[in-house]
Amino acid sequence: MNVFDYFFLNSSKLKKELVLGTRETISYEDIYINSAKLAGYMNDTYGENNNILVLSENSVFFITVYLAIFKSGNVCVPLNPAIEPENLKSVLAKAASEVAFVSKRYLNRFEEFSFKKINNEETNSIIEESDNNKLVEDNLPFDENRLAEIIFTSGSMGEQKGVMLSHKNIIANTDSIIEYLKLTSDDTIEVVMPFYYCYGLSLLHTHLRVGGSVVLNNSFIFIGSVLNDLNKYKCTGFAGVPSHFQILLRKTKDFKTTEFPTLKYVTQAGGKLHKAFIQEFITAFPTIDFYVMYGQTEATARLSYLPPSELKEKLGSIGKGIPGVELKVVNKKGELVKPGEDGEIIAKGGNVMGGYYKDEATTNQTIKDGWLYTGDIATVDEDGYIFIQSRQKEIIKVRGIRISPKEIEEVIVTYPGVIDCTIVAETDDITGESLKAVVFINDADKDSFSEEGIKQHCADQLASHKIPQKVIFETKLTFNAAGKKSKF
Repeated sequence: MNVFDYFFLNSSKLKKELVLGTRETISYEDIYINSAKLAGYMNDTYGENNNILVLSENSVFFITVYLAIFKSGNVCVPLNPAIEPENLKSVLAKAASEVAFVSKRYLNRFEEFSFKKINNEETNSIIEESDNNKLVEDNLPFDENRLAEIIFTSGSMGEQKGVMLSHKNIIANTDSIIEYLKLTSDDTIEVVMPFYYCYGLSLLHTHLRVGGSVVLNNSFIFIGSVLNDLNKYKCTGFAGVPSHFQILLRKTKDFKTTEFPTLKYVTQAGGKLHKAFIQEFITAFPTIDFYVMYGQTEATARLSYLPPSELKEKLGSIGKGIPGVELKVVNKKGELVKPGEDGEIIAKGGNVMGGYYKDEATTNQTIKDGWLYTGDIATVDEDGYIFIQSRQKEIIKVRGIRISPKEIEEVIVTYPGVIDCTIVAETDDITGESLKAVVFINDADKDSFSEEGIKQHCADQLASHKIPQKVIFETKLTFNAAGKKSKF
């Protein structure tokens, strides 16, 4: 089944609004018709199996084009509209895209590129003038293993890797997420993450499938608007990466004192949120379910989740595999690790990518015998729950001893007033690498902190070789476009 048809299986004639917000709204029926008409135009004009770029903020325009590309039998390549020219050239060298749907506000950024650019207004004109409904309800046989989209991510060396996701991958992951979150047509999600990021896309996919609604908020920096949206549109869910929760809990005075009567659950993925923040959230909002989740673009979005009912007992765990996904932690010999031993998380399921686009070598390093090797180092407890230690590339060696930065960061963020912490390695002539702690605090609290105070806090809870040799304080957190913390 084409994923477009899967999304609209029960909702193509719904008058209900899919998109809510102050800037624009659209019903299921209208977006179904509009995207099907646009798909007919694409199919007639460009044929099938072309890599078509989408460069846009979250909007009705993005969703319409995104769905139309699927229906037309082409391949969607969603990109950050603020992408750097050099990175775009790298993408184009692989994807060879000749057509791009570009939000009008970003058109000037791409003047130097030769691909055909179709903006919002031109797209609307195509839809209005089209009477091409040949793809609306064609119900023709469709190979769900066909490539649906390529999501480009940055590798460890900064190179652009294109994750190939099929129609089947998207359907499998969407079904799994709906099952464990128990989503229905009554659900409305506040979306603050971009749709060119797999986590953001998963929110669109799941709510489309169940007939729910999405509230698009592209301005998380204006926290007040986010909080207002949650209540104004009676949101039942909110999803965020660690930085979103850190900002809400420790840089926003009103958040913990605001009531959200319709909010049933929140989900957190996109990196590890330190236990101190999770504990702070569930203390402030004991009736809101908190789902810790884990995933990768290479797995469409999700790989594991921790049920809220087990959060207190298994705090710090990413849980177990989502429905339809098998997760294991194995040592270098491929054997299951015992509780307390470290190994790499590997995964198998219908959501695992087909590979990296035009990169067979990296694909073969990442997918072995049908298993996705995540590069994440973890251990398990006696009940089989998984606890991530670090990424392989994040391990720091001091005097030959392997140290996980996350363990130290977990301790420092419990220090009163700390918003966040990043442990980085510095070259040391004697030890090889030494530890530096970059501690983020509010500007008004600068006089309350000292390097010695942080070191003593670490000494009280950590072995001596895990105490940072240097501590510096920063008052400005920086994030990438997906809301993830920028690295130093």
